[in-house]
Amino acid sequence: MRGLRGVIGRVRAWRRDWHKRSKLQRIDLYSRVTLCSVTWFLALSWGFLPLLKTLDRGPVATALAGAFLAVNITQSVVSNLNVTAAYAHYRGVEPFPPRRLRLSAALLAVATGLVVALAATEAARGEELALLVLDLPVAFAIPYVLLVPVRAFLLRAAAFGLVAVGLLAVVGVPGGQVFGASVSLLVVALLVLVSARPSIWSLTVMWQAEEARHMQARLAVAEERLRFGRDMHDVLGRNLSVIALKSELAVELAQRGNPAAKDQMIEVQRIARASQQEVRDVVRGYREADLPTELMGARGVLQAAGIAVTVEGADGPAGIGAPAAVQAALGWVVRETATNVLRHGDPRHCWIRLSRTRDAVVLEVENDGAGAAGGPGPDGGSGSGLAGLSERLGGIGGSVRAGPAGDDRFRVTATVPLGARVPDAPSGLTDHTEER
Repeated sequence: MRGLRGVIGRVRAWRRDWHKRSKLQRIDLYSRVTLCSVTWFLALSWGFLPLLKTLDRGPVATALAGAFLAVNITQSVVSNLNVTAAYAHYRGVEPFPPRRLRLSAALLAVATGLVVALAATEAARGEELALLVLDLPVAFAIPYVLLVPVRAFLLRAAAFGLVAVGLLAVVGVPGGQVFGASVSLLVVALLVLVSARPSIWSLTVMWQAEEARHMQARLAVAEERLRFGRDMHDVLGRNLSVIALKSELAVELAQRGNPAAKDQMIEVQRIARASQQEVRDVVRGYREADLPTELMGARGVLQAAGIAVTVEGADGPAGIGAPAAVQAALGWVVRETATNVLRHGDPRHCWIRLSRTRDAVVLEVENDGAGAAGGPGPDGGSGSGLAGLSERLGGIGGSVRAGPAGDDRFRVTATVPLGARVPDAPSGLTDHTEER
């Protein structure tokens, strides 16, 4: 029972790990596992089944067949170990160490010699020889096709084919079978080329698009920070310069005993208080999210990241016509959920829906990247974003729920009563800028 429970536990862990992956990560894993599986499938069909007929052809043939099977299995293991590194090399993530090819090339040479020996002893002729030749270069070729240009791969595959076919001709294999072996080598070279390389090329393009999407999201955040910096500079730059100049003038006048120094300091005090108010206005503009502005901003940022956005109900009384306090609260929800979609998810479409009941406004933000909105949310997740929204809306009598909505969708639902009032400003920058 313990063994069975252990197996079930591992299966569940694999399942959880699979569901934690994004769609692109799943495609990546599936493609690499498929490449590795092809090697084993061909090794156990083309490379193993023909050897069964050699068992009744004497001890030498049996020994050669056993040696070829062992080398073929070792080739498959080494090939699987090289696939991930070759894929990383193809994507330009890290170079492939050339020394890793030495063992694979040596195993290919040994396997070629064993096939030639089987043909020389007439243990493998006809269909058996054609199948063994088909399987011969597969394990080496699958990772190798990702390491060199297509032209170089074809030229080297042709060179290997000439050597293998020449050795078969030297040991007395009939001309028809030699021709069949050459056709087999040509077929397997083209098969590896058209199956492995386009698959990894498609993955590379998808990863590049994903990286570009994340870069666009980071650029959008950086642009917002620059805008905030420009606003703060425009507000404070001139006033601080005036304060500095008038302070210096007041010091000079005070040193000379001129009563005008007092007037200068009064002016400095007035400018400082005006600057405090301007800073409060700038910060309040960032703290109090405006719903129409946030909807437009979310649409622009998500579309720039390649995510289709559908906004429903934003032009009715539940949207722009809602009270200012309700708009501010829902604006925060739009801002936080749009940020989480960019940061945590891999969706293709995002839906933002506004609706109005008799006494409340309901906002739904849904996307088709399960878990994209920041995890389980305030009801059980560890993310601070949705938990912060729950606290913010709770302070005005509202609520927020988050969770899966079926079909790999994730939905955040926020409800704000129409009679909501703006709570007192939270402590922070505005507190420090209040007039004393």
